[in-house]
Amino acid sequence: MPRTSRIIIWTLVSFLAVIAAFIIFILVFDWNRARPWINQRISESTGRQFAIQGDLKLAWHKPDTPQSGWSNWVPWPRLSAQDIVLGNPDWLSEPAQMAAIRQVTFTLNPLPLLSHKIVLPVLEIDTPQVFLLRDKDARNNWTFKPSDPSAWDFELQKLILKTGTLQLKDALQKIDIRADIDTLDPDKEKLYGIGWTVKGTFNNAPVSGGGKAGAVLALQNENTPYPLEADVRVGQTRIAAKGTLTKPQQLAALDLRLSLSGNSMAHLYPLTGVLLPQTPPFATEGHLIGKLGKDQSDWIYEKFTGKVGSSDIGGTLEYQSKQPRPLLKGEVVSNLLRFEDLAPLIGADSNASKAQRGAEERQPSNKVLPVKEFDTSSWGSLDADVKLTGRKIVKEKNLPISDLRAELHLQDKVLSLTPLNFGMAGGNLVSNIRLDGRESKMKSEIKASARRIKIDKLFPNLDASQTSFGEINGDASLSATGNSVAAMLASSNGELKSLINHGAISKLLLEEMGLNIGNIVVSKLFGDKQVKLNCMASDFSVTNGLMQARTFTLDTEDALIHISGDVNLATEQLGLTINPKSKGLRIISLRSPLYVTGPFKDPNISVDKGVLALKAGGAVLLGVVAPVAAILPLINLSGDQQTDCANLLNEVKKQPVAPPPGRTYKGSTAKAPK
Repeated sequence: MPRTSRIIIWTLVSFLAVIAAFIIFILVFDWNRARPWINQRISESTGRQFAIQGDLKLAWHKPDTPQSGWSNWVPWPRLSAQDIVLGNPDWLSEPAQMAAIRQVTFTLNPLPLLSHKIVLPVLEIDTPQVFLLRDKDARNNWTFKPSDPSAWDFELQKLILKTGTLQLKDALQKIDIRADIDTLDPDKEKLYGIGWTVKGTFNNAPVSGGGKAGAVLALQNENTPYPLEADVRVGQTRIAAKGTLTKPQQLAALDLRLSLSGNSMAHLYPLTGVLLPQTPPFATEGHLIGKLGKDQSDWIYEKFTGKVGSSDIGGTLEYQSKQPRPLLKGEVVSNLLRFEDLAPLIGADSNASKAQRGAEERQPSNKVLPVKEFDTSSWGSLDADVKLTGRKIVKEKNLPISDLRAELHLQDKVLSLTPLNFGMAGGNLVSNIRLDGRESKMKSEIKASARRIKIDKLFPNLDASQTSFGEINGDASLSATGNSVAAMLASSNGELKSLINHGAISKLLLEEMGLNIGNIVVSKLFGDKQVKLNCMASDFSVTNGLMQARTFTLDTEDALIHISGDVNLATEQLGLTINPKSKGLRIISLRSPLYVTGPFKDPNISVDKGVLALKAGGAVLLGVVAPVAAILPLINLSGDQQTDCANLLNEVKKQPVAPPPGRTYKGSTAKAPK
């Protein structure tokens, strides 16, 4: 054989021998001896303690899928490692491990290694346990030390996850949640790949629920929407969603059917970051569309419907993640709005209602004005431009409020309702409210006007055959500081004016209005009969929460009634004196000044005992001389006293004026309440 041929043959034989020896070495090598080297390299790259504590095995098998040509003869390695642990950073001593896996098994396609590409046709992870933690100093265990970009590409074609557990403890968000994850049976679930359940606490509220999602590797497919389904309860709030995620790798868009329910919409803020008001129990369902981008994301909850308390709601809201603050805009419409469902907005609902919606504050039993404070600290989390419409409003005792129109604006912690309008009894109540939450004590301003409110429509149960009914008009302008309705009224300054021309006063009317104080007063003055009202005019100045009556006069067919004194909004105390003067020659009940004193919650109505004693004494004395004359002291001979309503009310009709928040009304001589 020629020398050249012998060299070629021996070279080939040697090469084949090396390959055979390499194959034999791989087949018989105890791969557990490689564990220290693997552990060290991974520990160095992650900056964490890494260890394969169980067996490390390698097996060879034919390709899982047929390959083309000679590559079909190249065997694929199958590597399995048991009891893998990854430690926590040095600052975290407990727990000792961030992750633990019972077994990892993967198959490697060796040919792509020639082009610096790692292709894993199958990766099986059995019983992974991952513990994520963030402490109160914002340190977390899921941030690894930075590393240089790898020259290798990685492709995972199939993932099988068996009975995984993920636990999250976040001291900043007050989260302590455990999620159990498992791969679903593909023969039973065609759409979803994994299922999960969750249990724990969020803000000390219990969390429970579960859901399903597409296969994990389906997240890599940009052309196929990724299916999602979830139903989770956080405390008394329920969130249910079903839909798809488009372009999962880029989080490009969400398209979900979303249902929300709970005890108050305000409870959604920690979960969604969207600031919503306190409400009665609610439930809504609508179409949620999320458009996610690098610089800005938009969320649209469109054509939602539902109920808040006993009221229906619907509309569309859009949330834009703009700078410097996100923006919430849209329109909410109620076809049937019950007035009591608005009470939680200012904390005016009952303590039982507060307990039901999970509110911590309680209204003191001796207070009438709501003491619940507005939480202005969260007002800076977003801006808002929302239109609110109530097409029909229902209230107990048939208060005829026909509709509500409001525009809510929140800009840099300044909340404005411009306008806040009610249609009422054939007229309207127009108001503009501004609440400035930029300081620790909120500054507020309110301007309100009542126009052409028809008395017969306001109180339809009155007997229209006995008298004609006129209209109610009024104006108010107040400024104040304070974080609750009670605090604002206690510090308020401004004016209140009202006018009623024609009408009637009776026990029935005051019962309709719910004015128990007036009911008692009228009963003492007129008994239970209906009395024709020619006009009523009131003009109050308000200084540091003290309302003083500059003018408060009622002209009835029987008497001219002057009311003087003050109403202390800071202490919720009444101090009014009612002086009735009879018209003409009429025999009526004993008339003397009445005093309305005491707290709003339990006022006291008393009479001037000195005047009564004089009248009773005169009756006894005259009775001795002439019994027929005994009733003369009980007869008012005041003559033709009349009130010129037009002249009297010229002053009342002037527009009221409120000083800027924090300043008192200059025209008032009232002293600040003690």
